[in-house]
Amino acid sequence: MNFYDQLVKETEAARSELYTVPQLIDGMQGNISRGTYIAYLTEAYHHVSQTVPFLMTMGAKLPQSKKWLHKAIIEYQEEEVGHEEWILNDIEAAGGDKEQARASVPNLETQVLIAYNYDYIKRKNPVGFLGMVFMLESTSIQIANKGADAVKDKLGLPKKAFSYLYSHGELDISHMKFFEVTVNQVTDAEDRKAIIEVAQNTFRLFANVLRAIPHEGALKNAA
Repeated sequence: MNFYDQLVKETEAARSELYTVPQLIDGMQGNISRGTYIAYLTEAYHHVSQTVPFLMTMGAKLPQSKKWLHKAIIEYQEEEVGHEEWILNDIEAAGGDKEQARASVPNLETQVLIAYNYDYIKRKNPVGFLGMVFMLESTSIQIANKGADAVKDKLGLPKKAFSYLYSHGELDISHMKFFEVTVNQVTDAEDRKAIIEVAQNTFRLFANVLRAIPHEGALKNAA
């Protein structure tokens, strides 16, 4: 079994837990309000705006023996620059206030997701951040296009209100192929352990981010 397949296997339980979150289940069926969608985009803005800084921090913290990862980091950075602005434009197209979203304080759960990754990169092992990359990109492949179609149809919102989800549903398919090639080149046992640890934990933390989004359906599902 190559390392990518091992990573998929080792994160199966955490990934399955994420897919039980009521906000996600209802979102995949389009059964959310416009307010819930905008609240989701607002939290997405806050963590996506950290993607390039995350990658830059990872690159700066890599030891000399791991500098070969710089090429992959640079490629990811080039792909991710400006995506947070796509989200703000989606908020505006959905009838929200993008500047209010930009200036808002993220939910504690989102702050924890962000803080965990910075802490892991700086204090433990920067290679571990590839686990966060895996979580985000594998999740978006599974839910982005389907969820966008369902919410768009149910709420009657324009397609331009879903540029972030549609673009990631398409982009991350090629990203995951690139990720698989990259991560299979990681041979150090401690690095592999770090990637699995971060992936498992960020699936759980991202589930908390979604659970914290106000949504009436979540209350019904919990009753």
